[in-house]
Amino acid sequence: MDLRLWLPRAVDVMERFGARFGPFEPHASHLVDDASFAPAFERFAKRLDDNYPFFHPSYAGQMVKPPHPAAVVGYVTAMLFNPNNHAAEGGPATTEMERECITALGAMFGLTEPLGHLTTSGTMANLEALYVARQTHPDRGVAYSAESHYTHERMCHVLGVEGHKVPVDGHGRMDLDALEALLATGRVGTVVVTTGTTGLGAVDPVHEVLPLARRHRARVHVDAAYGGFYALLGRSEEPEGIDVRPWRAIAECDSVVVDPHKHGLQPYGCGAVLFNDPRAGRHFAHDSPYTYFTRAEVHLGEISLECSRAGAAAAGLWLTLQLLPLTRDGFGAVLAACRRGALRWADLLAGSESLELYQRPDLDIVNYVPVTRPWSLSAVDAASERLLHAGMYASEDPVFLSVLRADADAFARRHPGVVRDADAARVMRSVLIKPEAELHLDRLHARVEQLAARAAADR
Repeated sequence: MDLRLWLPRAVDVMERFGARFGPFEPHASHLVDDASFAPAFERFAKRLDDNYPFFHPSYAGQMVKPPHPAAVVGYVTAMLFNPNNHAAEGGPATTEMERECITALGAMFGLTEPLGHLTTSGTMANLEALYVARQTHPDRGVAYSAESHYTHERMCHVLGVEGHKVPVDGHGRMDLDALEALLATGRVGTVVVTTGTTGLGAVDPVHEVLPLARRHRARVHVDAAYGGFYALLGRSEEPEGIDVRPWRAIAECDSVVVDPHKHGLQPYGCGAVLFNDPRAGRHFAHDSPYTYFTRAEVHLGEISLECSRAGAAAAGLWLTLQLLPLTRDGFGAVLAACRRGALRWADLLAGSESLELYQRPDLDIVNYVPVTRPWSLSAVDAASERLLHAGMYASEDPVFLSVLRADADAFARRHPGVVRDADAARVMRSVLIKPEAELHLDRLHARVEQLAARAAADR
């Protein structure tokens, strides 16, 4: 798909629509001619050189990749109309696109009649879910794992509810014994489970948390911001080694958050929050004397904490889903490639002399460390820092990685022989969010091995 062919069509769509309403004279106050614009654009283009190659498989750092060309065309075309999906009169076409996208995302998780909408981010989506949690159980707190996204602890502060951090097991998943003891106190009204933690990509045992929570009359919220699209594998007949039980249990949970601007190939910002029970909408009820007049059905702004939201985000996602449907053979093929790449890299790391696998991935986040002499936390931490910077600033063949801070207990649980001479060590972290990483893996592994050997020796 060639953007040079389709982006000019965005202007054609807008001009064809505008012709229906007759000509008008633009006001001179904001007109800019091409000759004036050209140098400003050149300065702008130069500023964008200060970037990382998120599109290239040599970038194996954070959860970042470029949007699909269809998403770009859909977003840009709708952006020329500048719809606001807060109310239907702000974006009639994109409001309907958003409703269809929410239905499709709900079906991906097994939700039959989800109430929900797109958001500007996973943070806002989680805030809305925890807001409903507070409104449902105003006298009880929220439990989340020690490996969950920091959003949950921070949002508990924002909402004025008690947050409870639950310890994790040796794989970074929520510890069920610790959770059960906490639930027995009666202080928890909602448990947050994560399907794809930010640091390790670990998947909490949703299928085991759910009955525990129900036994203590607690809700369950699923933070699937990163890993959510893996439901396409986890709920399919061809899960490719994924434990299907957590993914199939999501359909019985109370709410779920997913970020299409991660694995969903969308530009920032495009998150989503979905509630299993449509009655959750009552917690967002409000009166506005100047909106919500055009239709009798509920407007998206009436079931949201956010007001203005870009209808272009819905357009980009809707157009992408026309080409890559939320099926095992559609979008699922992208996820399968990412995970195959991660598992094969884990196998290569297990046989490496210069790199040590930190833990085997659940999804597509790979964690590893340089092999050091001595094998100590301080030596690993220093070598990881050298590896990160050597790859990023290499004049030839750079690679872009990221790091995760692992405390001494977490590291020692996975590698008991390490010398605990520090409180923590940085662990290398590579997010194989792009399916191209599977094709580029041998070259990536060889280059990281080379850099790791230098980092370990260069003390």
